[in-house]
Amino acid sequence: MRIASLTLAATLLAFSASAQTQPPPNPISPARLSADVKVLADAKLYGRAPGGPGEAGTLAWLESQFKALGLKPAGDNGGWTQAVPLIRFTVQPNTKFSLTAGGKARDLAETQQIMAWTQRPTDRVAIAGAPLVFVGYGVTAPERGWDDFKGVDLKGKIAVILINDPDFEAQPGEPVAGKFGGKAATYYGRWIYKFEEAARHGALAALIVHETAGAAYPWSTVVASNGESYDVVRPDANKVHPLLQGWIQRDIAVDLFKASGLDFEALKTQARTYGFKPVALTGASFSADMGVKTTRLTSHNVLAQLPGAKRPNESVMFGAHWDAFGQGPADATGDTIRHGAIDDGMGVAGVLEIARAFAHGPKPDRSVVFGVWTAEERGLLGSEYYASHPKFPLATTAGDFTMDVVQTAGASHDLVLVGAGQNSLEADLAKAAARQGRTITADPAPEKALFYRADHFSVAKRGVPTLLIMGMAAGPDLVKGGRAAGDAWVNDYTTKCYHQVCDDWHADWDLTGAAADIDLFYEVGRDLANSTRWPTWNATSEFKPVRAKTAAARK
Repeated sequence: MRIASLTLAATLLAFSASAQTQPPPNPISPARLSADVKVLADAKLYGRAPGGPGEAGTLAWLESQFKALGLKPAGDNGGWTQAVPLIRFTVQPNTKFSLTAGGKARDLAETQQIMAWTQRPTDRVAIAGAPLVFVGYGVTAPERGWDDFKGVDLKGKIAVILINDPDFEAQPGEPVAGKFGGKAATYYGRWIYKFEEAARHGALAALIVHETAGAAYPWSTVVASNGESYDVVRPDANKVHPLLQGWIQRDIAVDLFKASGLDFEALKTQARTYGFKPVALTGASFSADMGVKTTRLTSHNVLAQLPGAKRPNESVMFGAHWDAFGQGPADATGDTIRHGAIDDGMGVAGVLEIARAFAHGPKPDRSVVFGVWTAEERGLLGSEYYASHPKFPLATTAGDFTMDVVQTAGASHDLVLVGAGQNSLEADLAKAAARQGRTITADPAPEKALFYRADHFSVAKRGVPTLLIMGMAAGPDLVKGGRAAGDAWVNDYTTKCYHQVCDDWHADWDLTGAAADIDLFYEVGRDLANSTRWPTWNATSEFKPVRAKTAAARK
């Protein structure tokens, strides 16, 4: 009997040791992910456009899911939603744009040579003969000792700006090489930043010179908006947006500089130096006459919370966007609904699964917030509004975990991390992946700037450390087919179904890999919610100085 007991004890000990080395059971269910996406992609929600006919049904279903889990509302006035006031701007027909240089005037063809719009609430933009100033990359980065503006007076003037950041084309040996991440995009390279920085320096208008390599997309992407844009309602839009903002084709800029006695390529090289100063385009001016229709509408974020047991004023956030593109041109089957199943029904399903895991587990020490955002496809506007009007202070939000396009191609050996190299949460993610027997692969194409194109960015630029799942950078190393199969999945989705009617739910998806990816976020977020740790930005991140400004709130 003693021998049997010793044998049993040894067996239990061995089992215990084995269990400690095995990953815990995954609480994220592929079947539930599929079921949730099926609801979100249903034609009855009309493609989930903000303010569209499917918004009410989408909100009601999301609220019912959170309520059934026993979570508490975290929206306006004790409710589940946060109202997001929006403005839609539509450029009217018969716009006129022209450049004058070297004594000659030249009309610019809209969508072919220039694409411009406004995000100020006005019915007409009228600019008559405003002078132009070349401001290099339009970057102010004191932590890198960089200032393209050098105190220039831009009042009443047009800022002409290069796309990307100062070391994107830097050659080895140039002082700026590597100072802005090399080929990897930084926030300073994004067009949104450049427009806002020009406004902060008083520019009347800002025109970015389009170059495909630096922008990471062709001119066809620039003109795809067809003159329509959105913004949140702001107390003073003049402080954020120039009166007119837009793009011009590279050949237009080259001709403009030549007519002003300047060499475009030579000035690009000069703009990569610390000593660069703005250059006036002597004798050159820009004119515009553009009618604008503005429409106000209100959409909504959905916010739920699981209050913390010990430190409820500290929080961890999980987010995704509920909106898609509504209805569009019919496909070959006659379907007009842009269902938004993968983008971002999968992300929303991931948030709901993580909420279920938290609801069925021990109450966390910190509060856990679940944000399902509106108007991401219109410019990250729902999350931007939340970040400007947070329900939980961002200074004491320990981390944000955002899911936007989660792959549906099956189990993988790795997770491709968009934005790798930014903050300490990445080490936690790598440890969690190792417990799954997997690895983290850094985004192989950081120059595409995907890190700046999802809702996490709204809180990241205000200092909150973040992680992002975005299955559009490169394919995962799939168990079946390897990296080649993963890349094929990404290419097939992005070229055929991204923002199109065919982004619909499919019963034959293999969501085992998606469940494993989402479980990584759950595990890292759960551990953070039960800790006293404050993740930090890396020294090279442009967001580290922003977070440092609120350090006192985390003591």
